[in-house]
Amino acid sequence: MTQHSLDSFLAFLNASPTPFHAVQQMQQTLLAAGFIALNESDAWQIQAGKRYVVTRNDSSLIAFITSQQDPTQSGIRLVGAHTDSPCLKLKPEPDLQRQGYAQLGVEVYGGVLLHPWFDRDLTLAGRVSYRQNNGVLATALINFSRAIACIPSLAIHLDRDVNNGRALNAQKELPLLLHAQTADEKIDIRQLLLTQLLDEHPHCDAEAVLDFEICACDTQQASGIGLKKDFIASARLDNLLSCYAGLQALLACDGLQPAMLVCTDHEEVGSVSCCGAQGNFLTSVLQRWLGRSEMLARTTHHSLMISADNAHGVHPNYPEKHDEKHGPLLNSGPVIKINANQRYASNAVTQAFFRNLCAQKNIPVQSFVARADMGCGSTIGPLTAAETGIKTLDIGVPTFAMHSIRELAGAKDVNYLQQALTAFFNCAHLPN
Repeated sequence: MTQHSLDSFLAFLNASPTPFHAVQQMQQTLLAAGFIALNESDAWQIQAGKRYVVTRNDSSLIAFITSQQDPTQSGIRLVGAHTDSPCLKLKPEPDLQRQGYAQLGVEVYGGVLLHPWFDRDLTLAGRVSYRQNNGVLATALINFSRAIACIPSLAIHLDRDVNNGRALNAQKELPLLLHAQTADEKIDIRQLLLTQLLDEHPHCDAEAVLDFEICACDTQQASGIGLKKDFIASARLDNLLSCYAGLQALLACDGLQPAMLVCTDHEEVGSVSCCGAQGNFLTSVLQRWLGRSEMLARTTHHSLMISADNAHGVHPNYPEKHDEKHGPLLNSGPVIKINANQRYASNAVTQAFFRNLCAQKNIPVQSFVARADMGCGSTIGPLTAAETGIKTLDIGVPTFAMHSIRELAGAKDVNYLQQALTAFFNCAHLPN
């Protein structure tokens, strides 16, 4: 990975503390590259040889290239990823005053690895809905971008068993420490958010913040680390790494084949939402492009989706957590994810296609299968395959500390994944 491409990826991660910010970054990049913005409320006139982008809920995005090919014959090359990451989200009424301190109550979003959240410099970011002075409602994104909160640990002197695997109580132990307050001082979260909104958007004419979707975020910047800087450490590598690689691949492809990037929200909590993979966002876009019946059915039959979501790299301190024959290594290429119980959508046909594609480009490929005595996570792959009938392959970049506040991936793997997805978008023939 060149220094320029590394810096570009790190900048994307740093500018994307929430799914809303990530989608905003991707949309702006696509528009600057000549993609045409679509609005779901408008009538669409999709033309051959054009490039389009549409968003839903500000947190999901679909970009596609129609090309000059007949999609009923060529099929569509789809890359799917998700924009959300496990985190702590503010409760609707988060204000707490305890023992002379102002705190904010939080909910746990997704399967969070909780212990690393303690003793970090945290900020707040997300989306606010506000009323303008003329009474009209509007939304905007905000990011405090500075350390304004933390979750301090209890000293070991007061908790001698803390290193023996004590369980955390999310309700009691996760409220954010905001500041020390006087006896008559009270935090008003909506006023705090309004002040930040007016600071970031001075011309928004906001009168009051009515509601919000705000996440706690680490202020530590994404960085290249290691003796040879061969690792990337950052929050939200799962799954902004795949979103970024898919975006760059779509921008780099030759546009000769129908291609589509699908980045949806709420994967970490099951994808059941209007903007998740179990919603109708993708099917709606496909129907408006292709029609509802014969053309759509023929196209989906010939199409293929690559679901790109991070994989578990074999940890040198915990090799026993992996099957002895399936331990992916960081910086050794993308991983084909396989599960007999269809937690991943890969099958022999889609796997063979990807192995052959990567072999042609000298891209190394690895495999992951969970231990037979351990459970297995899932992705948008099986959900999308079930909803659309499109053949699907699950892959991902091997990662350490998945679902931590700071994850670790191989710098080479970002480039490997981007190269593989570009080759996929450009390939002339898909498996039958």
